[in-house]
Amino acid sequence: MRLHRNLVFAVIDALKMIFNDGEYADKVIEKVLRHDKRWGARDRAFIAETTYDIVRWKRLYAEIAEAHEPFTRPHLFRLFAVWCVLRGIRIPDWKQLEGTPERRIKGRFDELSKIRKFRESIPDWLDKLGEKALGSKLWTEEIAALNKQAEVILRTNTIKIQKTKLQALLADEGIETTTIQGYPDALKLKERKNVFTTQAFKDGLFEVQDASSQLVAPFLEAKPGQRVVDACAGAGGKTLHLAAQMENKGQLIAMDLYESKLKKLKIRARRNGVHNVETRAIDSTKVIKKLHNSAGRLLLDAPCSGLGVLKRNPDSKWKLEPEFVDRIMRVQQDILQNYSKMLKTGGQMVYATCSILPQENKEQVQRFLESENGHKFELVKDQQIYASTSGFDGFYMALLAKSK
Repeated sequence: MRLHRNLVFAVIDALKMIFNDGEYADKVIEKVLRHDKRWGARDRAFIAETTYDIVRWKRLYAEIAEAHEPFTRPHLFRLFAVWCVLRGIRIPDWKQLEGTPERRIKGRFDELSKIRKFRESIPDWLDKLGEKALGSKLWTEEIAALNKQAEVILRTNTIKIQKTKLQALLADEGIETTTIQGYPDALKLKERKNVFTTQAFKDGLFEVQDASSQLVAPFLEAKPGQRVVDACAGAGGKTLHLAAQMENKGQLIAMDLYESKLKKLKIRARRNGVHNVETRAIDSTKVIKKLHNSAGRLLLDAPCSGLGVLKRNPDSKWKLEPEFVDRIMRVQQDILQNYSKMLKTGGQMVYATCSILPQENKEQVQRFLESENGHKFELVKDQQIYASTSGFDGFYMALLAKSK
C-alpha cells in the first residue's frame, strides 16, 4: 500500500478531534470527509477505516509508541507509525515518521499481547468489570469479538420489497450480498461499500441495521391492527421494523426524550413508506400517563452502556466511565417501573439493551418482576446474544406478559 500524504494528514486531524477534543468518531469522519470533494471511494474508505482502527487500538498503540494524552501531533504520527508497522505497510520517507523503531514496535507488541487489557486495548476498570460480570473465559472471548470490525448488514423493508428482489436490485448496482440463516430480513454485504448512495436506499427498500438488532422487533410479536408503543425509539431503526411486522396497519407510537431524534425518524418513515407511525416527545410525565393501560405491545429499547456494540462504536471505550454504568442502571429500572404502565392487561412487553452485562439485563428484569409494579408481569422468554457466538452485536431481549 502506498500512503498519500493528504489522506494520512486527514487521519491525524480526525484522531486529534476524537482523542483530544472528545468528539464522536462517526461525526468526525463525516466532517473530515467533506474536506476534499476530489477524494474517491478508496480514499474515503482509507480515512474512515484507518481512523476507526487506530481509535479501536488506542491504548495498545499508545503504550507501544510511549505516547500520552493529550496527544501532540508528533504523538499522533507515532500512533500512525505503529499502525503501519503492525500491518506491514512500508513507512514513507516523511519527516513526521523519521526514525520509526520498527523492531522495537514489533517486540513491544509481542510483549503486550500477553496481557488482555493491552491486547484488547481497553481501560483497566472495563477489563475488571467485564471479568467480574462474565467470568474470565467468556469475557476474554467476548472482548476479542467486539474488537473486530462490524460487518455491514441490511434489513429488507418488506413493506416495499421482498428480500430476493432487493438482493437482485443491489447486485445490479454493484453491491453483492449474502443471506444470513436465522435472520429472515437480513442481507450481509460481501464487501464494504457506501450503500447510502444507491437508488435502492433512496427508494426506501432497506435500512442498515445489525443482525442482532433485527431480532428485537420480531421478539415482541406485534400484529397488524394493534396499538404498539416504542417508548425509547431514538431515530427509529426498530420502529420501522415494527411497522413492517405490522404490515403498516394499526397504530405505532414512537416516543423519545429527544425531539431531534424523532424528526430523523419521520424522515426515515417517509422514505420507507411507513404511514402508521406517530411520534410523541416525552417532555413530561403526562405523555406516559395518557397511555396508561392502552398498548397491546410495548418495546422498551432502554438506554445502556452500549458494551455490546463496540464493534461499530470503538470510541465509546474511551468515553465510557464506571459511574455512567451505575447511573444508566438506575435509568433502566426507572423506565421498567414507569413505562411498563402503558401496557394493558393481556399485552406483551420487550425490554432490550445492546449490552452484554447481566446487571443491565437479566438482573434488571428480575428486579422489576420482584417489585410491586412488576407483580402483574411474568417472564415468557429471554435471550442474551454474545458477539463471540453470533458474530454480530451483543444484545439482550426479554419478553414479558402482563397477566389478566
